[in-house]
Amino acid sequence: MAKNQTRRIASGVLSEDREAFDALQGIDGYAPANPAYKTESIKAVRDRLDDLLREATQAEAEADAKRDAANGAEWEFHNAILGAKTQVAAQFGDDSDELAALGLKKKSEYKSPTRRKQGAEPAKSAG
Repeated sequence: MAKNQTRRIASGVLSEDREAFDALQGIDGYAPANPAYKTESIKAVRDRLDDLLREATQAEAEADAKRDAANGAEWEFHNAILGAKTQVAAQFGDDSDELAALGLKKKSEYKSPTRRKQGAEPAKSAG
């Protein structure tokens, strides 16, 4: 028996187990002392595994589809907000409180450009 049964089994190991089970079914006279290891019992466990893996695959596909739909809705919402910001700027102006309420800067909040003095040279790095 495995020590850590909380982690997933590698697909290669499961593939080998399936091949071993196929071979086990072909052995004539196999009669284990423990009924849990009879071919019918193992087949029932394998069938349950196949059902659960199928359900997990379908659930993952459904989750992927929902994640894609949510991603599309996020972009739709984002684009709608960008459009609304443009409309607020057009309706109320670039320097309005309504524009600031949407988290944008007013035009007057930006620094106005300044001219450099004629005689000033930019600092040179020593190098």
